[in-house]
Amino acid sequence: METTRHYAYFPGCTLKNKALDLDLYARKSAEVLGFTLDEIPEWQCCGGEYPLAKNEIATKLSSVRALADAQKAGKDLVTLCSACYNVIKQVNNDMRTDENVILKVNNYLAKDDIQYHGETNVVHYLEVLRDVVGWDNVKAAVKNPLKGKKIGAYYGCLLLRPAGVLEFDDPENPQIIEDFIKAIGATPVIYAQRNECCGAYTALEDADIPAKRAKAILANAEEQGADFLVTSCPLCRYNLAKNKGGSKLDVIYFTELLAEALGIKDACQGVA
Repeated sequence: METTRHYAYFPGCTLKNKALDLDLYARKSAEVLGFTLDEIPEWQCCGGEYPLAKNEIATKLSSVRALADAQKAGKDLVTLCSACYNVIKQVNNDMRTDENVILKVNNYLAKDDIQYHGETNVVHYLEVLRDVVGWDNVKAAVKNPLKGKKIGAYYGCLLLRPAGVLEFDDPENPQIIEDFIKAIGATPVIYAQRNECCGAYTALEDADIPAKRAKAILANAEEQGADFLVTSCPLCRYNLAKNKGGSKLDVIYFTELLAEALGIKDACQGVA
């Protein structure tokens, strides 16, 4: 692999409290695989949900500040949380294509000497593994292959949609997490609900909706023989764990499995 590559890193709020392990395993695994996550200083919450109102500008400013910081540093911006990835990449698309948003945002940020027009590339950690490190190099770095493990990838909706903006993977038949599972020596389990929404955002309106969706997802994966599920979304993990019903399936962050396969999981736990 090439000399260490540096990325600007936006961890997001959840990775600083409820999802500390998602963050820690990612950082340590990156070092083994030849890249570094340089956390953006004084980042602010992305809001967790992309604002659909056409004239909603204020809630996009924190994302633009992070994007501008990455641009200033000359780095691509990496995220881990599915919600952060979705919000920041959609805002970045606005700053490339929507003249109304571009004008108003830059007017707001002029006092901070920020002028931004979508120059930064936003990438998910999994895309770095696929497109920069390469699955063959991930596989070569594995010290503890997870042979015999049957793992279901759970994408949810935020990594995949809107497909035309995110361009993360095929929204109907994604493969990136399955390819990750293969690279760490395990067997991916394909099941119908892997790219369906868990319904977590509907909890405030009707708590029965996410409960029903979670049970359907877990039941489907279990029927297809999965030992557990893997995800990158803290909200999905929380919802699925909260609404397990009779399911025995655990939901694990993909970075934990990566650290385990690389043989550094125990060392990471010692740091946490």
